[in-house]
Amino acid sequence: MSELVTDVPIEKQLERFRPELVGYCYRMLGSAFEAEDAVQETMIRAWRARDTFEGRSSLRSWVYRIATNVCLTMVDSAQRRVRPMDLGPAGSGHATHPGDIHPEKIWVGPVPDERILPEGSDPARLIADRESIRLAFVAALQHLPPRQRAVLLLREVLAWSAQEVADLLEMTVASVNSALQRARATISAATPSAGDTFQPLDEVQRALLARYVKAFEAYDLSALTSLLHEDATLSMPPLALWLRGHEDITAWMSGTGCGCRGSRLVPVVASGLPAFGQYRPSESGSGHDPWALIVLEISDGRISGVNNFLDTARLFPLFGLPAHLDEQVVEAQQGDQRP
Repeated sequence: MSELVTDVPIEKQLERFRPELVGYCYRMLGSAFEAEDAVQETMIRAWRARDTFEGRSSLRSWVYRIATNVCLTMVDSAQRRVRPMDLGPAGSGHATHPGDIHPEKIWVGPVPDERILPEGSDPARLIADRESIRLAFVAALQHLPPRQRAVLLLREVLAWSAQEVADLLEMTVASVNSALQRARATISAATPSAGDTFQPLDEVQRALLARYVKAFEAYDLSALTSLLHEDATLSMPPLALWLRGHEDITAWMSGTGCGCRGSRLVPVVASGLPAFGQYRPSESGSGHDPWALIVLEISDGRISGVNNFLDTARLFPLFGLPAHLDEQVVEAQQGDQRP
């Protein structure tokens, strides 16, 4: 679209870009909540400036320029978002205290795939999009200066030409190419091995996840450990503590974390990865209450990372997860994930 369609409200024309803009802003900012705020601000600015759009670029390019400026402003005024593994060495699974609690604004958080991946996408494109919203990749992006981050995303993820990026960021093509080269080097050094691409219909992955659910809900730590890589990690934002390896993960789950015994899991998809809403037995004695959003990373057919996000008051509504779980709901949800 090169210009506004006069007989279609501007709001409708802008709204069709919302999912991809949320995805772009999420990668830029590392937070689903900040991404939603950034896109909402983008829409407001675009509506207010609608009379200034002259059709010299596409409407999509114009709205991306606005979104990029919003994100650059937000990034400049914010602390770099991290994962617990960025803050220090792994802790001990025998710890009796979960460690320091940091505010939400410092953590790279998960995003619901359905908010940013358009329905009916080309399968190859869908795989690439999932790869670019993984927690590890989004965390690595936060190591880049903001404008390098924008260059990398526009060139590598959105496949814009160097000239298009130069026009959007008011840079020269040579500067864009130089920034892209530096960004690639930083990302290569900061990103761990890619791991397995999550494919929800893959029978092997479905079987692995079914075994994970069975072992977790039975709290069979031996069976659970057998599904993990020897150097698998466990993290629990907003807690700074993170663990590595079978011994420490098992020690934590059988000790300080033993309150998770009797939990129920409800499947979702987060940041291009398999995930579950975890519900612990309610203190009321009836049903289960939210405890964590578990996001799993898979590598070579085994689980390499378990990321437990504990801010359920914000995350569960974002992912459409109920505020309380009855046993009937558990059975219905689990039926959807059986291979």
